[in-house]
Amino acid sequence: MMHLERIGEFGDVRRGERGAWLFDRIVSTGSLVFRKVGGDRAGEMAAHRFLASPAVTVLEIIETLGMRTGERCRGRRIIAAQDTTEINFSGRARARRGLGPAGDGKTPGFFMHAVVAVDREDEAVVGLLDTAIWTRNAAKRATARRKCPLEEKESQRWLSATQRVAERAAGASQLIMVGDRESDIFPLFARRPASVELVVRAAQNRALADGTRLFARPAAWPVLGVREVKVGPRGAGDKGRTAKVTLRAGPIRVARPRNGADPIDPKYLDLTLVEAREEQPPPNTEAIHWRLITTLPAADLEAAEEIVQIYRLRWRIEQVFRATKNDGLALPDVQTHDAARLFKMAALAIGAAVRTIQLIDARDAGTRPASDVADLETLDAAEAIGPTLEGKPQRQKNPHPPRSLPWLSWIVARLGGWNCYYKPPGPKTMAAGWDRLMTMAAGFHIAKAVTH
Repeated sequence: MMHLERIGEFGDVRRGERGAWLFDRIVSTGSLVFRKVGGDRAGEMAAHRFLASPAVTVLEIIETLGMRTGERCRGRRIIAAQDTTEINFSGRARARRGLGPAGDGKTPGFFMHAVVAVDREDEAVVGLLDTAIWTRNAAKRATARRKCPLEEKESQRWLSATQRVAERAAGASQLIMVGDRESDIFPLFARRPASVELVVRAAQNRALADGTRLFARPAAWPVLGVREVKVGPRGAGDKGRTAKVTLRAGPIRVARPRNGADPIDPKYLDLTLVEAREEQPPPNTEAIHWRLITTLPAADLEAAEEIVQIYRLRWRIEQVFRATKNDGLALPDVQTHDAARLFKMAALAIGAAVRTIQLIDARDAGTRPASDVADLETLDAAEAIGPTLEGKPQRQKNPHPPRSLPWLSWIVARLGGWNCYYKPPGPKTMAAGWDRLMTMAAGFHIAKAVTH
C-alpha cells in the first residue's frame, strides 16, 4: 500500500499517517477549508481532530520538513532565502483567541519567519528549511530596544534561523544565506556559523573603521561594468522585469555599533560591499539600488555579478509567502479562532505552498530528481500512469528523463487537464493533477498488492 510522505510521527503511527494525508490534501486541493480538504464529513472531522491533538506540534512539522529538505541539499550549492511575513486578521478579528497585536500594534495577528532552499544551478526551490511562528505579547511594553541584548529581541530570529539551517543543510557543497534589509544586524555577521556565507541588503549607513560611512564608500570605486539582472515579480499579474545595473565592489571594515553592542562580538568585521545601481529605470518605476554586504569576495566584475544574482533569488521566499496568503492558500482568511491551531495550520500551509511551487518550477525543465517531492511508491505509480497520458504527436510525449522532477511535473500537469499546447500549466492545474495522481497511485498499489 502506498505511503504518503510524513510531516511527523506525533507519537503514534496512525496520527503520523493522518498528518501525511492532511498535508497531501492541502497541496492537492489548494485550500485550507477543511470541508473541501476532507472530501466528506468524516474527512473534515478527521482533519479537525488532528489539529486538536496536543501531540501534534508546529515544532515537529517544521523539523520534519526542514530535515528532509536538508538531506536534499546534499552536494548542492544552496541559496537559503529567509524573510518574515505577518498574518493580520484585520476585519476578521472576531473571537480570535491567544493572539497578540500584529504589526500595527492593534489588530490580532502573528508572524512567520521562514527559510527556503534554492538550488543555485537551476534556481528551483528545493524545499522548506525552517519556519518560526510567534505572536507578540500584548502586555509587554516597548523598551529601549537598542540597549537590549540580541537574545531579547525579535531580530534574534535571523541568527537562530541561520544556525538551524547550518545544521540541517550541513551536506550542501556551499550554503549562502540571503536576507533583505531587516537582516542587516551586526551579530548575524559576527556570530554566523563558519559553514555559512551571507549576502544581506544594507539598511544602515554603518560606520567603517576609518571613520567614513558605508553608503558613501562606492562613490570612490571604479565601475566594474554594467549587467542585466532579472527582478522578481512583486505580486499577482506581475511578470517581473529585467534591469540594467552599474556594478561597483570593494572590501570594507565595518565597526561594531556603539549602541547595544555586545562585547563578545569583534570590534571590526572585514566584509565586502557590492553596489548595484540602475541609472535609467523605466518610467514610473522605482530604480534598483542594492547595497549588498557579503562575506564573499568580489574582486572583479564576474564575482560582483554573482553576488547580485544570488541576492536576486530572495524573491523565492516572497513567492512562498504569497502562495501561503492571498495568491494561494489564503491563510489570513481561515475561520479557526484558537492561536495554537492557527499556528499548526500556518506550518502546514507554508509547507504546502513550497510543495506547489516545486511542481510549478519543474514544468520548466531541469535535472533534479522527482524524489525531491514524491516518495518511491508514488514514482512507481507515475511510471505506470505516464505512458497512458501520451499521444501520437511528438508534442504530446513526455520529453523529460524518467524519474526527474520535470518528468513528474509533466505527468501531474496532464492529469490536471493540460493539453501540451498553449500556455504552461498554472497552480490550479498542478494542484488538480496532484490530487488525481495521489488517488490513482493509491489504486495502483492496492491492485498490485491484491495481484501479489
